[in-house]
Amino acid sequence: MRASPSASSAERWANALAEWAIPPEILARAPASPWEFPPGILERRADRAATRRTPSDRVAAAALPAAGAVLDVGCGAGAASLPLAGRASLLAGVDVDTRALGEFRGRVEAAGVRAVTVEGRWPDVAGRVPQVDVAVCHHVAYNVPGLPAFARRLTEKARSRVVLELTLVHPRAHLNGLWLHFHGLARPDRPTADDAEAVLREAGLEVERQDWTPSEPSTWFETLEEAAGWTARALCLTGERLGELTRLIEPDLLRLDGMVAQAPRPRATIWWKGEAR
Repeated sequence: MRASPSASSAERWANALAEWAIPPEILARAPASPWEFPPGILERRADRAATRRTPSDRVAAAALPAAGAVLDVGCGAGAASLPLAGRASLLAGVDVDTRALGEFRGRVEAAGVRAVTVEGRWPDVAGRVPQVDVAVCHHVAYNVPGLPAFARRLTEKARSRVVLELTLVHPRAHLNGLWLHFHGLARPDRPTADDAEAVLREAGLEVERQDWTPSEPSTWFETLEEAAGWTARALCLTGERLGELTRLIEPDLLRLDGMVAQAPRPRATIWWKGEAR
């Protein structure tokens, strides 16, 4: 249901996210959850992230004291926080995925930093997480209808800064043409990073923002077949449509370093001051 013109920014955000729900009749035929990442994608993202610095990494590092503590919400395998391991003494990861938390812990400890992992959904598990100097949260906001409370709890946990990264448009928006092709279903075009910024400002946070485009992709596949399989999963497609799907997506995929990758998409880094003491 679309929000009325008089609705708050938070209400418009939640209503826009609700429109991304997949119709039950399509979801019932899906061979696997379209919202979950299969093994490999998050791990490759974390491993490549540990070797480079993005605007989000620099904004977080600028607020992190030597031997400081970092909270990574929706950590996956650690792409948002591992670039800070050289300066931090503690990386705390929160995620709903047990396997991802194990990957996070292994990478953090291999970097010589103490790891803390908490399984659960933010902000429900905020009480189990220590206060930190910097909180980072990358590519989670579009999964959060209650963004004001989510952001407020991050603010309460961080002494210095909260850094949020998200794509300028919904991360599944690039699949909208394929949804129309395979299902005859028009998908939403909102919310956007502009909407997220409006919600945060409405919540009383004095945010700063930088828009940028990555120098390399963030989603990598070992083969074209893996790329097509992940895309089919995201589209709730069964195996008999895989060949057709592969032909449609192959021209837009990149071949780099012996792998297949999705083209990088513009994103926003949004940050604000923490309030923990």
